[in-house]
Amino acid sequence: MQQAQYKETELTLTAAEANVKALVFMLPLLVLYMVPYMLLWPEQFSYGAVEGFVRNQGVVVLFYPFLMLLVFVLGAVVHELLHGLTWAIFCKRGVKSISYGVHWRYLTPYCHCQEVLPLHAYILGGVMPGLVMGLMPALAGVATGNLLLFLFGLLFSIAASGDLLVLWMLRHAKSSDLVQDHPDKIGCYVYSRI
Repeated sequence: MQQAQYKETELTLTAAEANVKALVFMLPLLVLYMVPYMLLWPEQFSYGAVEGFVRNQGVVVLFYPFLMLLVFVLGAVVHELLHGLTWAIFCKRGVKSISYGVHWRYLTPYCHCQEVLPLHAYILGGVMPGLVMGLMPALAGVATGNLLLFLFGLLFSIAASGDLLVLWMLRHAKSSDLVQDHPDKIGCYVYSRI
């Protein structure tokens, strides 16, 4: 890519800004997911159903918070791997162009692609975790009435709200634009032909 032929635009946020702004995507996600599930499976939210569940599970219920934490931590790893593996498909150097880490100050894991990608490839890598771990399990949970599958999908759809924020920042990009992940901030550089 010859720099003289492209105009560079930085679309970035700090991890702290991204965490706050991603909250805007969480409420609509909760409504879009919860309303259909509650309308289709209202009996699962009755007092009797909750009481029966707790009684049947017994003392095991006390370990659920730890299990949820484990699922969330392992899910965060898979989430970032999905970004990286999808982007690697479009990279000349494959997985060698992908790095992973954690912004410990904000407890935010990240995946970074070092190569410039076509817009469609960057977007595909951005949406992949939300689709695979969020939307698809949530829809399967709604269709079958499987509350645990639904909650898994809901949790990882909410976890993808930061990704939705970055994609929202790209809403004015053209299909011919190129995108490079920012190495330090949440977001990217967009390269548009002059």
